[in-house]
Amino acid sequence: MKVLRSICFTHNLFLHRNLSRTPVSLSSFSRHFHSSNPRFALNSLETDGTQTTPHVWTAHEGLTGGLSTSCSRQESITQGSEFGSGDEADADSETERTYGKAKNANLSDVDETQKAKENTEVMSRKKASVNGSGLGDMFGNKKKGKGKTKWVCQNCGHLEVQWWGVCHSCNRSGTMESVLEVETKNRGLEYSETLARSWLPKDAGDVEPVRLIDVNRGVEMTDYRIPLLGPFGSEVARVLGGGLVPGSLVLIGGDPGVGKSTLLLQMAALIAEGHNCDQPACVVYVSGEESVIQISSRAERMKIGANELYLYAGTDIEDILVKIQPLSPRVLIVDSIQTVYLKEVTGSAGGLSQVRECTSALLRFAKKTNIPVLLAGHVTKAGDIAGPRVLEHIVDAVLYLEGEKCSSHRLLRSVKNRFGSVDELGIFEMSQLGLQTVLNPSEMFLSDQNSDSEYLAGVAVAVIMDGSRAFLIEIQALCVSSSTVSRHVNGIQESRADMIISVLAKQAGLKIQENAVFLNVVSGVSLTETAGDLAIAASICSSFLEYPIPSGVAFIGEIGLGGELRMVSRMDKRVSTVAKLGYKKCIVPESAVKSLEALDLGEMEMIGCNDLKGVINTVFTKN
Repeated sequence: MKVLRSICFTHNLFLHRNLSRTPVSLSSFSRHFHSSNPRFALNSLETDGTQTTPHVWTAHEGLTGGLSTSCSRQESITQGSEFGSGDEADADSETERTYGKAKNANLSDVDETQKAKENTEVMSRKKASVNGSGLGDMFGNKKKGKGKTKWVCQNCGHLEVQWWGVCHSCNRSGTMESVLEVETKNRGLEYSETLARSWLPKDAGDVEPVRLIDVNRGVEMTDYRIPLLGPFGSEVARVLGGGLVPGSLVLIGGDPGVGKSTLLLQMAALIAEGHNCDQPACVVYVSGEESVIQISSRAERMKIGANELYLYAGTDIEDILVKIQPLSPRVLIVDSIQTVYLKEVTGSAGGLSQVRECTSALLRFAKKTNIPVLLAGHVTKAGDIAGPRVLEHIVDAVLYLEGEKCSSHRLLRSVKNRFGSVDELGIFEMSQLGLQTVLNPSEMFLSDQNSDSEYLAGVAVAVIMDGSRAFLIEIQALCVSSSTVSRHVNGIQESRADMIISVLAKQAGLKIQENAVFLNVVSGVSLTETAGDLAIAASICSSFLEYPIPSGVAFIGEIGLGGELRMVSRMDKRVSTVAKLGYKKCIVPESAVKSLEALDLGEMEMIGCNDLKGVINTVFTKN
């Protein structure tokens, strides 16, 4: 019972503290409570086992703020029956209570200053208590602040505040991993800005708003960009929008081994030579993946010997900026952004924070010094730039170098360009001397045709647009009367192929329902626009009728469900390209003939047709 009363008193005191919303620490709680249970009292038993310690307890009064000593009524009665009469026991109890009050008064005077400090501390901790209960402070286990944990996709670098089974950016499953975000000072931006400030003119003051009409006053825009001369330079300048803009930050990405380093080294040599510049300007090529000897060996193989091309192997951004300062380069090239780092930023080179901060530092450096910076970037399995998605938002232009492993041709396309169009495409061929310009891109997708051979049945030429350039590609078809496979397509959307085959069977009257149809686009090109519908239908008709299409015939047009031919965009550009390549005939929709009569087509004949039946009668009828 005594133990139970002690626990009950403790519980009441605990509830009183919780109701008053004042947190109480474990140390203050144990200091003001003493159990009267003999089992917990060290000196409560004599050697003979008799109890000598009075069963009283001292506790802190929450309302009065003092100490009180009391004893149970049952104990007073028991003591009175053992040591004297009930009056004596009452007198003893009264004396004991009087003594306790006097003791409390003395303790209150002595600890007045300590209590004032404790009250101040209690009020300050009252605001920080969790849900007003103060459990953490009572037991000396103060709740710590929650760390900022984010989930990062290891495939594309997409950030989320909570875990998801599938990345919302690249739709990959099982790629989200937790990352503890540590608040670090953006030392990279601060350092690059401080270093770049020493490059600025001495009379440069604070930056102030400038009127738009005053920005380009006295500046020749034709000489503003850094020119890239020669066939190779003209092809790269086409993708960049006319040349390299001073102070720009350009990111070039691509699969491993596609030729990113070769492209950057050729650009560095082309700018360093500077045929039309009065004074030669140096270009610094920084590599974090190769040594200087390895880069020199590659340059020797490519017959590059520019005198003003400097090579440097390093990965520390601060060290790189310090080393290139005396050279005052015209262009800085970093290969690659995933290999460099900043000392003050947490994480290893190639990590999310390092890639973001290094790119931001180089961006600030480029804007302050007006020196363009070219970066090489790795890509993931999905073909995206490795690192955080914000990397593509920081830079001014993003170029992708694409190419098949089994092919020597490379395509340089722009997916972001603040200084030009993103519809441009550069075509190169990888050789022993590096990347060479392809003068006739259509030859990549065409084969030598011989109209006298019956084995060329099922081949038609389509005209497609990629960016601002028109290309001629070959489409092949094969119709087999008995096959285990009903249909198979490569490079063409299956739904589009099914629609064209159904229109041929319904509107053109071809009985191809019992034939297996195989479709293929030469050189692995993916045909996504509707301008190739007419060429697909022509190749199927040629294979089914076993009638080769004469050489020098191209097809342009979209097919509707009724079998009619429709116009497509940029017909003039497509037809002009066909005429320049020396083709004899071009089959187009009848509605486009009148709008194209003003074009200078030379000896090429433009034939207009309204539907598929007209095309079949024009092309596949023997004279």
